[in-house]
Amino acid sequence: MFRVRHLSETGSTNDDAARILGEPGSAGLVLTADFQKGGHGRRGRTWHAPPGSSLLFTAILPRTVRSADLWAVTFWTALGVADGIEAATGVRVGLQWPNDLLLDGRKCCGILCVSRVAGERAWVGCGVGVNVVRPAYHDELSTVVPPPAFLSDLAPARATSDGRARILDAILAAFEARLALLDDAHGIARAWETRAALSETPYRILVDGESEPFDGRAQSLASEGSLVVRTGNGTLRTIALGDARVIRDAAP
Repeated sequence: MFRVRHLSETGSTNDDAARILGEPGSAGLVLTADFQKGGHGRRGRTWHAPPGSSLLFTAILPRTVRSADLWAVTFWTALGVADGIEAATGVRVGLQWPNDLLLDGRKCCGILCVSRVAGERAWVGCGVGVNVVRPAYHDELSTVVPPPAFLSDLAPARATSDGRARILDAILAAFEARLALLDDAHGIARAWETRAALSETPYRILVDGESEPFDGRAQSLASEGSLVVRTGNGTLRTIALGDARVIRDAAP
C-alpha cells in the first residue's frame, strides 16, 4: 500500500510531498532522505538532523480524509510512529501534546503534517523525524535546549543507521493497521489520550501573547485537538492547537 522513494539528500521531504499532494500516483508514496538541508518543524523551527542519524520521511496517505478532521491526523501519526518504534526496537516512547514523542522526557521525534484541501476532503502528507543514532559530536545539536534523545541511547543494537529502514517498515505497517481509524477523529483522540496516559500529566505551557508559562495538569483532548488543562487554582483552561508551546525541563 505504501511505496518508498529514497533520496540521499533533499531540502525537505514535507516540501517535496506538498508539491505532489493529490497528483496521480502520489497516494501512498513515502519520501525519505538521509539528510534534509531545510528540515523544519512546528512553528517554523529548524529540525537538526546530522546525515545518517535520523529517520526522516513524509508518508502521503493512500486515501483522503475529511477536511474537518485534519487536526486528528497528527495524533493518528503519533500513534503509528510510537507502535512502529516499539515493534522495531523494543523502546517504548511517550507522547506529548501536540506533536512530539519523548524518550525519558526528552524529544526523540517530531511530527509535522502537510495537506492539500479540496472542499470537504483533503490529501495529507505525514512528516516524521525520528532521532535514531546519536552522533559522536555535532555543533548544531549542542545548541539544542533541552538536549534531544536518540533511540540508540536505550537500544544501541537495534537503533542503528542501517536499522532505520526496519524502523520505517514497522511504522508503515502500524499506519496501515490504523487506516480505518482516520474516519473517526473522536476515536483517534481517545486512543491518543490512552497511549499518552494523558490524564493528570503535568504540562508547562507558554501561550502566545503571554509573558510567562503556566503549569497545569492535562485532562483531555477537546475539539480540534485542543488541550484541556487544570491550572494550580483548579480552573479548567482549553489551549488551542497552534496557540501555545510546551516548555520542557532544560536540565540534563
